[in-house]
Amino acid sequence: MDLQDKVVVITGAARGLGAAIAQGIAAKGSNVALVDIDTDALESSQAACSAAGVTARSYTANVAKEDDVVALFAKVAKDFGRLDGCINNAGILRDGLLIKAKDGKIISKMSLAEWQAVIDVNLTGVFLCGREAAEHMIKFGDGGTIINISSISRAGNFGQTNYSAAKAGVAAMSVVWAKELARHGIRSNAIAPGFVNTEMVASMKPEALEKMAAGIPVQRLAEPEEVAHAAVYLLENDYMSGRVIDIDGGLRLGS
Repeated sequence: MDLQDKVVVITGAARGLGAAIAQGIAAKGSNVALVDIDTDALESSQAACSAAGVTARSYTANVAKEDDVVALFAKVAKDFGRLDGCINNAGILRDGLLIKAKDGKIISKMSLAEWQAVIDVNLTGVFLCGREAAEHMIKFGDGGTIINISSISRAGNFGQTNYSAAKAGVAAMSVVWAKELARHGIRSNAIAPGFVNTEMVASMKPEALEKMAAGIPVQRLAEPEEVAHAAVYLLENDYMSGRVIDIDGGLRLGS
């Protein structure tokens, strides 16, 4: 896909990985629809994309709510008159042990609310956005590409029952959609980042960051722009579909 003058929706686009992906796509000449629940933070992301000379519009929506998502994609379709790509990046963390116990006594356990919040945003949100994006792509008749942001945690990561389950589901959905939507000229892929140098990670204690980086073969965290580069590649390569690309510096959490 030649990204010049195309239209791509990016969720979780206010900061971090989503903002970097949006800017990487805008730099290729694509118009972008930036989605987040943080309206104020969206302004700086929109300004950065607009500086590339493309049309960038901001939309406030909770991807976990069906009505929000349906209205979002209808508005994007009306505003831009086309839809060529969708990057499902929005996500949250609610890490914790399934059961925390000491000396046979239960201290705490992951609550249903902690489980459900992550599933709602990280899995159901991807499902809803992917479904609505595919519907409008089919209606426009020009095909398109869906890219879902999974994680190397999909293999199972300590303290992330909810997150790992959601990201494994995202990876599986990406393959299913590649099979189902190919007849409509729509490709589907996923990116599974390892540890990325975003604002959230940067706020960790220096000693924790150092320990984290030491466990990665390349000895550093990924930069958001490196993940954005992969998103651009998946948009542009018309023969890539049904694949999950790990960007983890050689770190593997599972086979």
